[in-house]
Amino acid sequence: MKFIAFNGSPSGADSSTNVITEAFLRGAAKAGANTENIFLIDKKIEYCKGCFACWFKTPGKCVLQDDMKKLLDKYNEADIVCFASPVYTWNMTAVLKNFVDRLIPLKSPLIINSGGEFDLVDSKPKTQQFVVISNCGFPGNNNFKTMKAVFASCNPVLEIYRSCGKLLKNKDAKIGAAVNQYLHVVEQAGYELAKQNHISEKTKSNLDMQLMSIPDYVKYIGMQFA
Repeated sequence: MKFIAFNGSPSGADSSTNVITEAFLRGAAKAGANTENIFLIDKKIEYCKGCFACWFKTPGKCVLQDDMKKLLDKYNEADIVCFASPVYTWNMTAVLKNFVDRLIPLKSPLIINSGGEFDLVDSKPKTQQFVVISNCGFPGNNNFKTMKAVFASCNPVLEIYRSCGKLLKNKDAKIGAAVNQYLHVVEQAGYELAKQNHISEKTKSNLDMQLMSIPDYVKYIGMQFA
């Protein structure tokens, strides 16, 4: 089984998002999965021009010559595709959004009408399952509403949303103990998905564990309630 994470954090390997992603992939690897963590900020990915040549002139192939061709090959090889991004203004980062926009060659100009809801036919049968990983530096799961709505279209088998994300790289022993406990659960989620193709309800529930009280966290990030 192949797990590939496409990490859209501008901070790349040094990001808090990557702390979660690495734990998830580590668990998958322990279950025997082949894993890869790709930092999109390090890749040359031009903006989609909306020319639709990949549909009508060169089906499945983009006219732009950059790193996206190899990334599409990796995407197609994966059994589990993980989209990873911090929350930037309620949504995924521009880095990840640009990558997602460039997935358009995977669609075709054939339209499906399903009860008045319209979508495009995949150019090839979609075999991947999808995972979403995101962290936010503020408290509250409301910060992930837009992210959840955007990724609902790919019907993810697992969504890991971590509020109070600034704690993930903290070196304080007490905070670190809570973070390590959380990352162990994330690792378990990766292990379960690779081993049995689903996540237990206990693990899903534990993914929402609180790392610090909200009042304490607001103080920790140097802010205050209005």
